[in-house]
Amino acid sequence: MSEIIESSQEGAVRDRYAKAAQSREQALCCPVDYDPQYLKAIPSEVIERDYGCGDPSRYLNPGETVLDLGSGTGKICFIASQVVGAKGRVIGIDMTDDMLEVARRAAPEVAENIGYANVSFRKGRIQDLKLDLDDLEQSLSEKPIGDANGFLELEERVERLRSEQPMIEDDSIDAIVSNCVLNLVDADKKRLMFSELFRVLKVGGRAVISDIVSDQPVTEKMMQDAELWSGCLSGAMTENDFLEAFENAGFYGIRFRKFDVEPWRVIDGVVFRSVTIEALKGISIESEEAIYEAIYQGPFKAIQDEDGQIWERGQRQPIGEAAFERLKASPYSGSFAFLGLSGSDSKQIEYQAVPANSSDCCSGDSCC
Repeated sequence: MSEIIESSQEGAVRDRYAKAAQSREQALCCPVDYDPQYLKAIPSEVIERDYGCGDPSRYLNPGETVLDLGSGTGKICFIASQVVGAKGRVIGIDMTDDMLEVARRAAPEVAENIGYANVSFRKGRIQDLKLDLDDLEQSLSEKPIGDANGFLELEERVERLRSEQPMIEDDSIDAIVSNCVLNLVDADKKRLMFSELFRVLKVGGRAVISDIVSDQPVTEKMMQDAELWSGCLSGAMTENDFLEAFENAGFYGIRFRKFDVEPWRVIDGVVFRSVTIEALKGISIESEEAIYEAIYQGPFKAIQDEDGQIWERGQRQPIGEAAFERLKASPYSGSFAFLGLSGSDSKQIEYQAVPANSSDCCSGDSCC
C-alpha cells in the first residue's frame, strides 16, 4: 500500500499545479511555439493554464492511439486529437483534480469545434499506469477504510484494480507523449515510470518526450527545495541519464528530436534546458535466424547500434526478420541496404535485393 501513499514532493507538485489550474503561473513553463491552426479549436482557458517546454504532438501521425502523460488542462491532448484525426484516439493522464476539471469541461467544446470526439481523461500517476485513481476513489466511497483491517483489505482491492481493470493495458498505445512532466516524478520512482512507458506501448510504438534536463547532477539541497522541484527543475535528470533511462527500459533508436542550445535556467552553476527525445519499442532480435544481410552505407566509418552491434561501412552482416524491420524503419531508414539470402548451403548462397520500403520499388524485383 505504501506505493500509493503520496510523497512530500508529489504533494508539492499536486498543490502547485492545482493553483496553476486556477490562474496562470509564468515560472512553470518555457516559451513554446505551437501550430496556430490547432489552437483555434481549443478554449483560451486551456491554453492559458497549460504548462510545458516543448511540442511532442508534432511527431504524431493520423490514426494513432496516443497517451499523454501529465496532460494538465489538455492542450497537447486537444492538439493531438486533431493530428490523429477521427480514426485516432487520445488518452490524457493527470493526478490533479483541478487540471482534470478544466480538461474534461473543455473536451465537449473541442469535439464540437473539430467535428468528432476522440479524447478522454483519466486520473492516475504516470509511474503507475495500471491504477485508475477514479476507480480507487469509487471503491473507497463504496467501502471506506474504518480500521487497520480495512487498510489491509484496501491493499488487496488496489491489486485487483491493477490486474482486472488496468487504466492502461499492456501493448495498447502507438505513441506516448509528455510535456515537462517526467522530471516531476520522485527520483526513486523514475525507473518504474520508464518501465511503465515500455509496458503500455505496442511493438513498433514510440515515446516522444519533451522535458527539462541538466548538464550535471542536481545538488541535494536543490532536490529538497519543493519550489524548485514542482517548478520542473530540481527533479531534472542529466542529459546522459535521461538517454540511459530509456535504454535501460528496453527502448532503441533513441535520439534527440530537439535540443535547445540556449539554457532555460542556470542555478548554482547547473544548466537546465529543454529537449525532446524519441525512443522506440521493438521486438527482441536475439537468437534470430539470419535471412537477410544488411550493409551500412555511411557516411560514418563505423557506428554502434542499441544492441552493441558494430556496423562498419560497406561490410555485410547477417540479420533476422526483426532486425530487418528495425533497421529499415525510422530512425535508421536510409542508412542500410539489404540483401535477401536463399539456399541452405552457405557455400551456395544466392542474393536478391530487398527494398527497405515497397514504395521505393519501381516494379518487379528491381529498385530504382
